[in-house]
Amino acid sequence: MSGELKTALVLGATGGIGGAVARKLFERGWQIRALNRDAVKAAKKEPAFEWVQGDAMKAGDVLRSAEGAGLIVHAVNPPGYRHWERLVLPMLDNSIAAARAAGARIVLPGNVYNFGPDALPAPTEESPQHPLTKKGAIRVEMEKRLEAASQSGAGAIIVRAGDFFGPGTTANSWFSSGLVTPGKPVGTIKNPGRRGVGHQWVYLPDMAETVVQLVERANRLPAFAVYQMEGFWDADGMQMAEAIKRVVGGKAKIGRFPWWIVPLAAPFVPIMREIKEMRYLWKVPLRMSNAKLVELGKEPQTPIDEAVRASLVALGCLPEPHHDAATAFIGHSLQKAH
Repeated sequence: MSGELKTALVLGATGGIGGAVARKLFERGWQIRALNRDAVKAAKKEPAFEWVQGDAMKAGDVLRSAEGAGLIVHAVNPPGYRHWERLVLPMLDNSIAAARAAGARIVLPGNVYNFGPDALPAPTEESPQHPLTKKGAIRVEMEKRLEAASQSGAGAIIVRAGDFFGPGTTANSWFSSGLVTPGKPVGTIKNPGRRGVGHQWVYLPDMAETVVQLVERANRLPAFAVYQMEGFWDADGMQMAEAIKRVVGGKAKIGRFPWWIVPLAAPFVPIMREIKEMRYLWKVPLRMSNAKLVELGKEPQTPIDEAVRASLVALGCLPEPHHDAATAFIGHSLQKAH
């Protein structure tokens, strides 16, 4: 990325992955411009960023905010996930149009939803994408639009990873809305997984570090660059729950997530509809391969107990430690491939 274009526009900077990437870019010397519907409120929480009043659903706001930016981090969802299917593609189109006008590259945090049963159990970046869910189909379309844009001047970096956890994770994450209850000591861990069925997670600081290292070598990447992370692979569906139990002192009980409540709540709670549609990911093992990423070097991977401890402290489930585990070194950098 050229020196004169060290401004990044971040859409979704108050969210989990958007905030993590924004903070990591800022640490690396980028100026962060963040679009928000309540810029004054957001600026009080993160005063180091340049907050711009506006809405990612309005093309003009995104276009104006992107002027002079060399990077657009598209990590935004419709408020409360309402009308997700209807709004998410127009929001991406706004970012693509702004990237073309500014000559910027787009970063999109991706996930596992692209893949259907024919790609299991270990999809690569090139595996067929035939999802069975509406959300998966939209994810595939998002990537197709970015690939088309990359052929006409707006490059893209997509990093696919498993379920998010870590400081800054929103209430929509499985870790904070399923396994534990924010603000309360951990008594019972409500595990959504099945014993014997693996599940893929990613620690937000690790994903942010990976994204930023790819951005730093963007000029050596293809115009359309897709990479997958290993993250934390819970091989038997119990290791995340066991890690939480270890970190809180071994006395917590591991129970089952109450799946029965999901179909009852789905008509009234938008996030429950999402959970209902994506339940299949807890019934089958899906482990994205990171072989392409590690060709560039080692993937950042924080030890699981350290990552879980920082996550629980951030959620208010554990008291603050004497030193902040969330700022601990998060693994070796991706080294330039030789």
